[in-house]
Amino acid sequence: MSSAANGEARRHHASMKEGHFERVDDDGGKEAKWSLIGPGIVVAGTGVGAADMVATLIGGSRYGYMLLWAVIVGVVMKIILVEGAGRYSLATGYTVFEGWRKLGKWTTWYFAPYIVIWGFVYGASAMSSTALPLAALFPQVPLNAWAVGTGIVGFLLVWFNKYAIVEKVTAALVGIMFVTIVALAVIAVPNIPEMLNGLIPRLPSEEGGIMYTLALAGGVGGTITLAAYGYWLREKGWYTPKWMKVMRIDNTMAYVMTGIFVVSMLIVGAEVVRAGGIKLSTTDAGLLDLEKVLEARYGVFIGKFFLVGFFAAAFSSVIGVWNGVSLMFADFMAKMKGLPDDHPDGRNGGKYFKWYVLWLTFPPMLLLFIQRPFGLIVAYGVLGALFMPFMAITNLGLLNRRKLIPDEWRNNPVQNIALGITALLFVVLGVYQVIRAF
Repeated sequence: MSSAANGEARRHHASMKEGHFERVDDDGGKEAKWSLIGPGIVVAGTGVGAADMVATLIGGSRYGYMLLWAVIVGVVMKIILVEGAGRYSLATGYTVFEGWRKLGKWTTWYFAPYIVIWGFVYGASAMSSTALPLAALFPQVPLNAWAVGTGIVGFLLVWFNKYAIVEKVTAALVGIMFVTIVALAVIAVPNIPEMLNGLIPRLPSEEGGIMYTLALAGGVGGTITLAAYGYWLREKGWYTPKWMKVMRIDNTMAYVMTGIFVVSMLIVGAEVVRAGGIKLSTTDAGLLDLEKVLEARYGVFIGKFFLVGFFAAAFSSVIGVWNGVSLMFADFMAKMKGLPDDHPDGRNGGKYFKWYVLWLTFPPMLLLFIQRPFGLIVAYGVLGALFMPFMAITNLGLLNRRKLIPDEWRNNPVQNIALGITALLFVVLGVYQVIRAF
């Protein structure tokens, strides 16, 4: 952000703290209308990683197009959640963590251990996932060497406080993964009548089918980076209500793109994996299984083509998390220390930001070479399962209280119903995942 933009943001923020809600024209100006590619593409690209691709592939291979409706419901839920986070940030000038603190100390008790444990385990998982396609493309280099290398590249891309670079690189990676997977779906020749039939809500009759359906709807594209959206809005320079329309377009278009990507993976699962009677691994390595299937069916070029898309999807998550969650941690630490809003330690490139980038990159490398501790993995699973319910419930609190958000941006009845249903689904799914973790 420019110094002028920072000044206006701080003045807007100060007016919020005094209880005076600033009313700004909602047209966004000419600049807003032409700045439609923004943080939405980063949050959407970051949210869809290797695990989401595997889950959708397996859904298509098990049930064909039966759960297409669940994928679409999941995309709509993410649009609702992220729009709420963005609306709160733009309408009040507060970050999402500031909003959480206003709801009570319980939010800090959950978020503090979550962001520390999650970062440690996720750092290793993200580096390992990104290394898998590279090791398949270039087997002369060991897998762990690729993992360490991708972590260091992600580290360097975000260390120097250049959000614009993060956005451009992520947008390029999202473009690659989108084109790759959509092209595969076209090559696979989807069964259009069956796809249309899949829009009718139905549940698998087998045991566990209901929870798998919920997991597919709630898990794909759902991570802590949804909450990072408000921080990326600030980095982009969208910081007052005049950017509300642009934010909504940005968020919706990004998740529509995500939806097309996920549906394309479902098509590949239904038409390639299921039709071939092949059973994929449920881990990220399942994508390497798919590469072999594609190579056998369509030739070497298509198999390698898919690996490039796999890499783009995984590495976009590395860059997005390294930047977005580090922004959240910096804000968290600054607020816990009682630092003023514009203190450099709590911003992009500041001391706390760099602490977390280091934490995401180097300590997790130990997990690449040793067996992961069971207790740590259980804690990671439990805290992670509760994050989406946490976000949905806190969104309801933040977007309905008169003292927290101006009247014109508060939830209307339709938004409350949609967010309430979303919260309920995530709570059910979260409880189920906690039970499974033990």
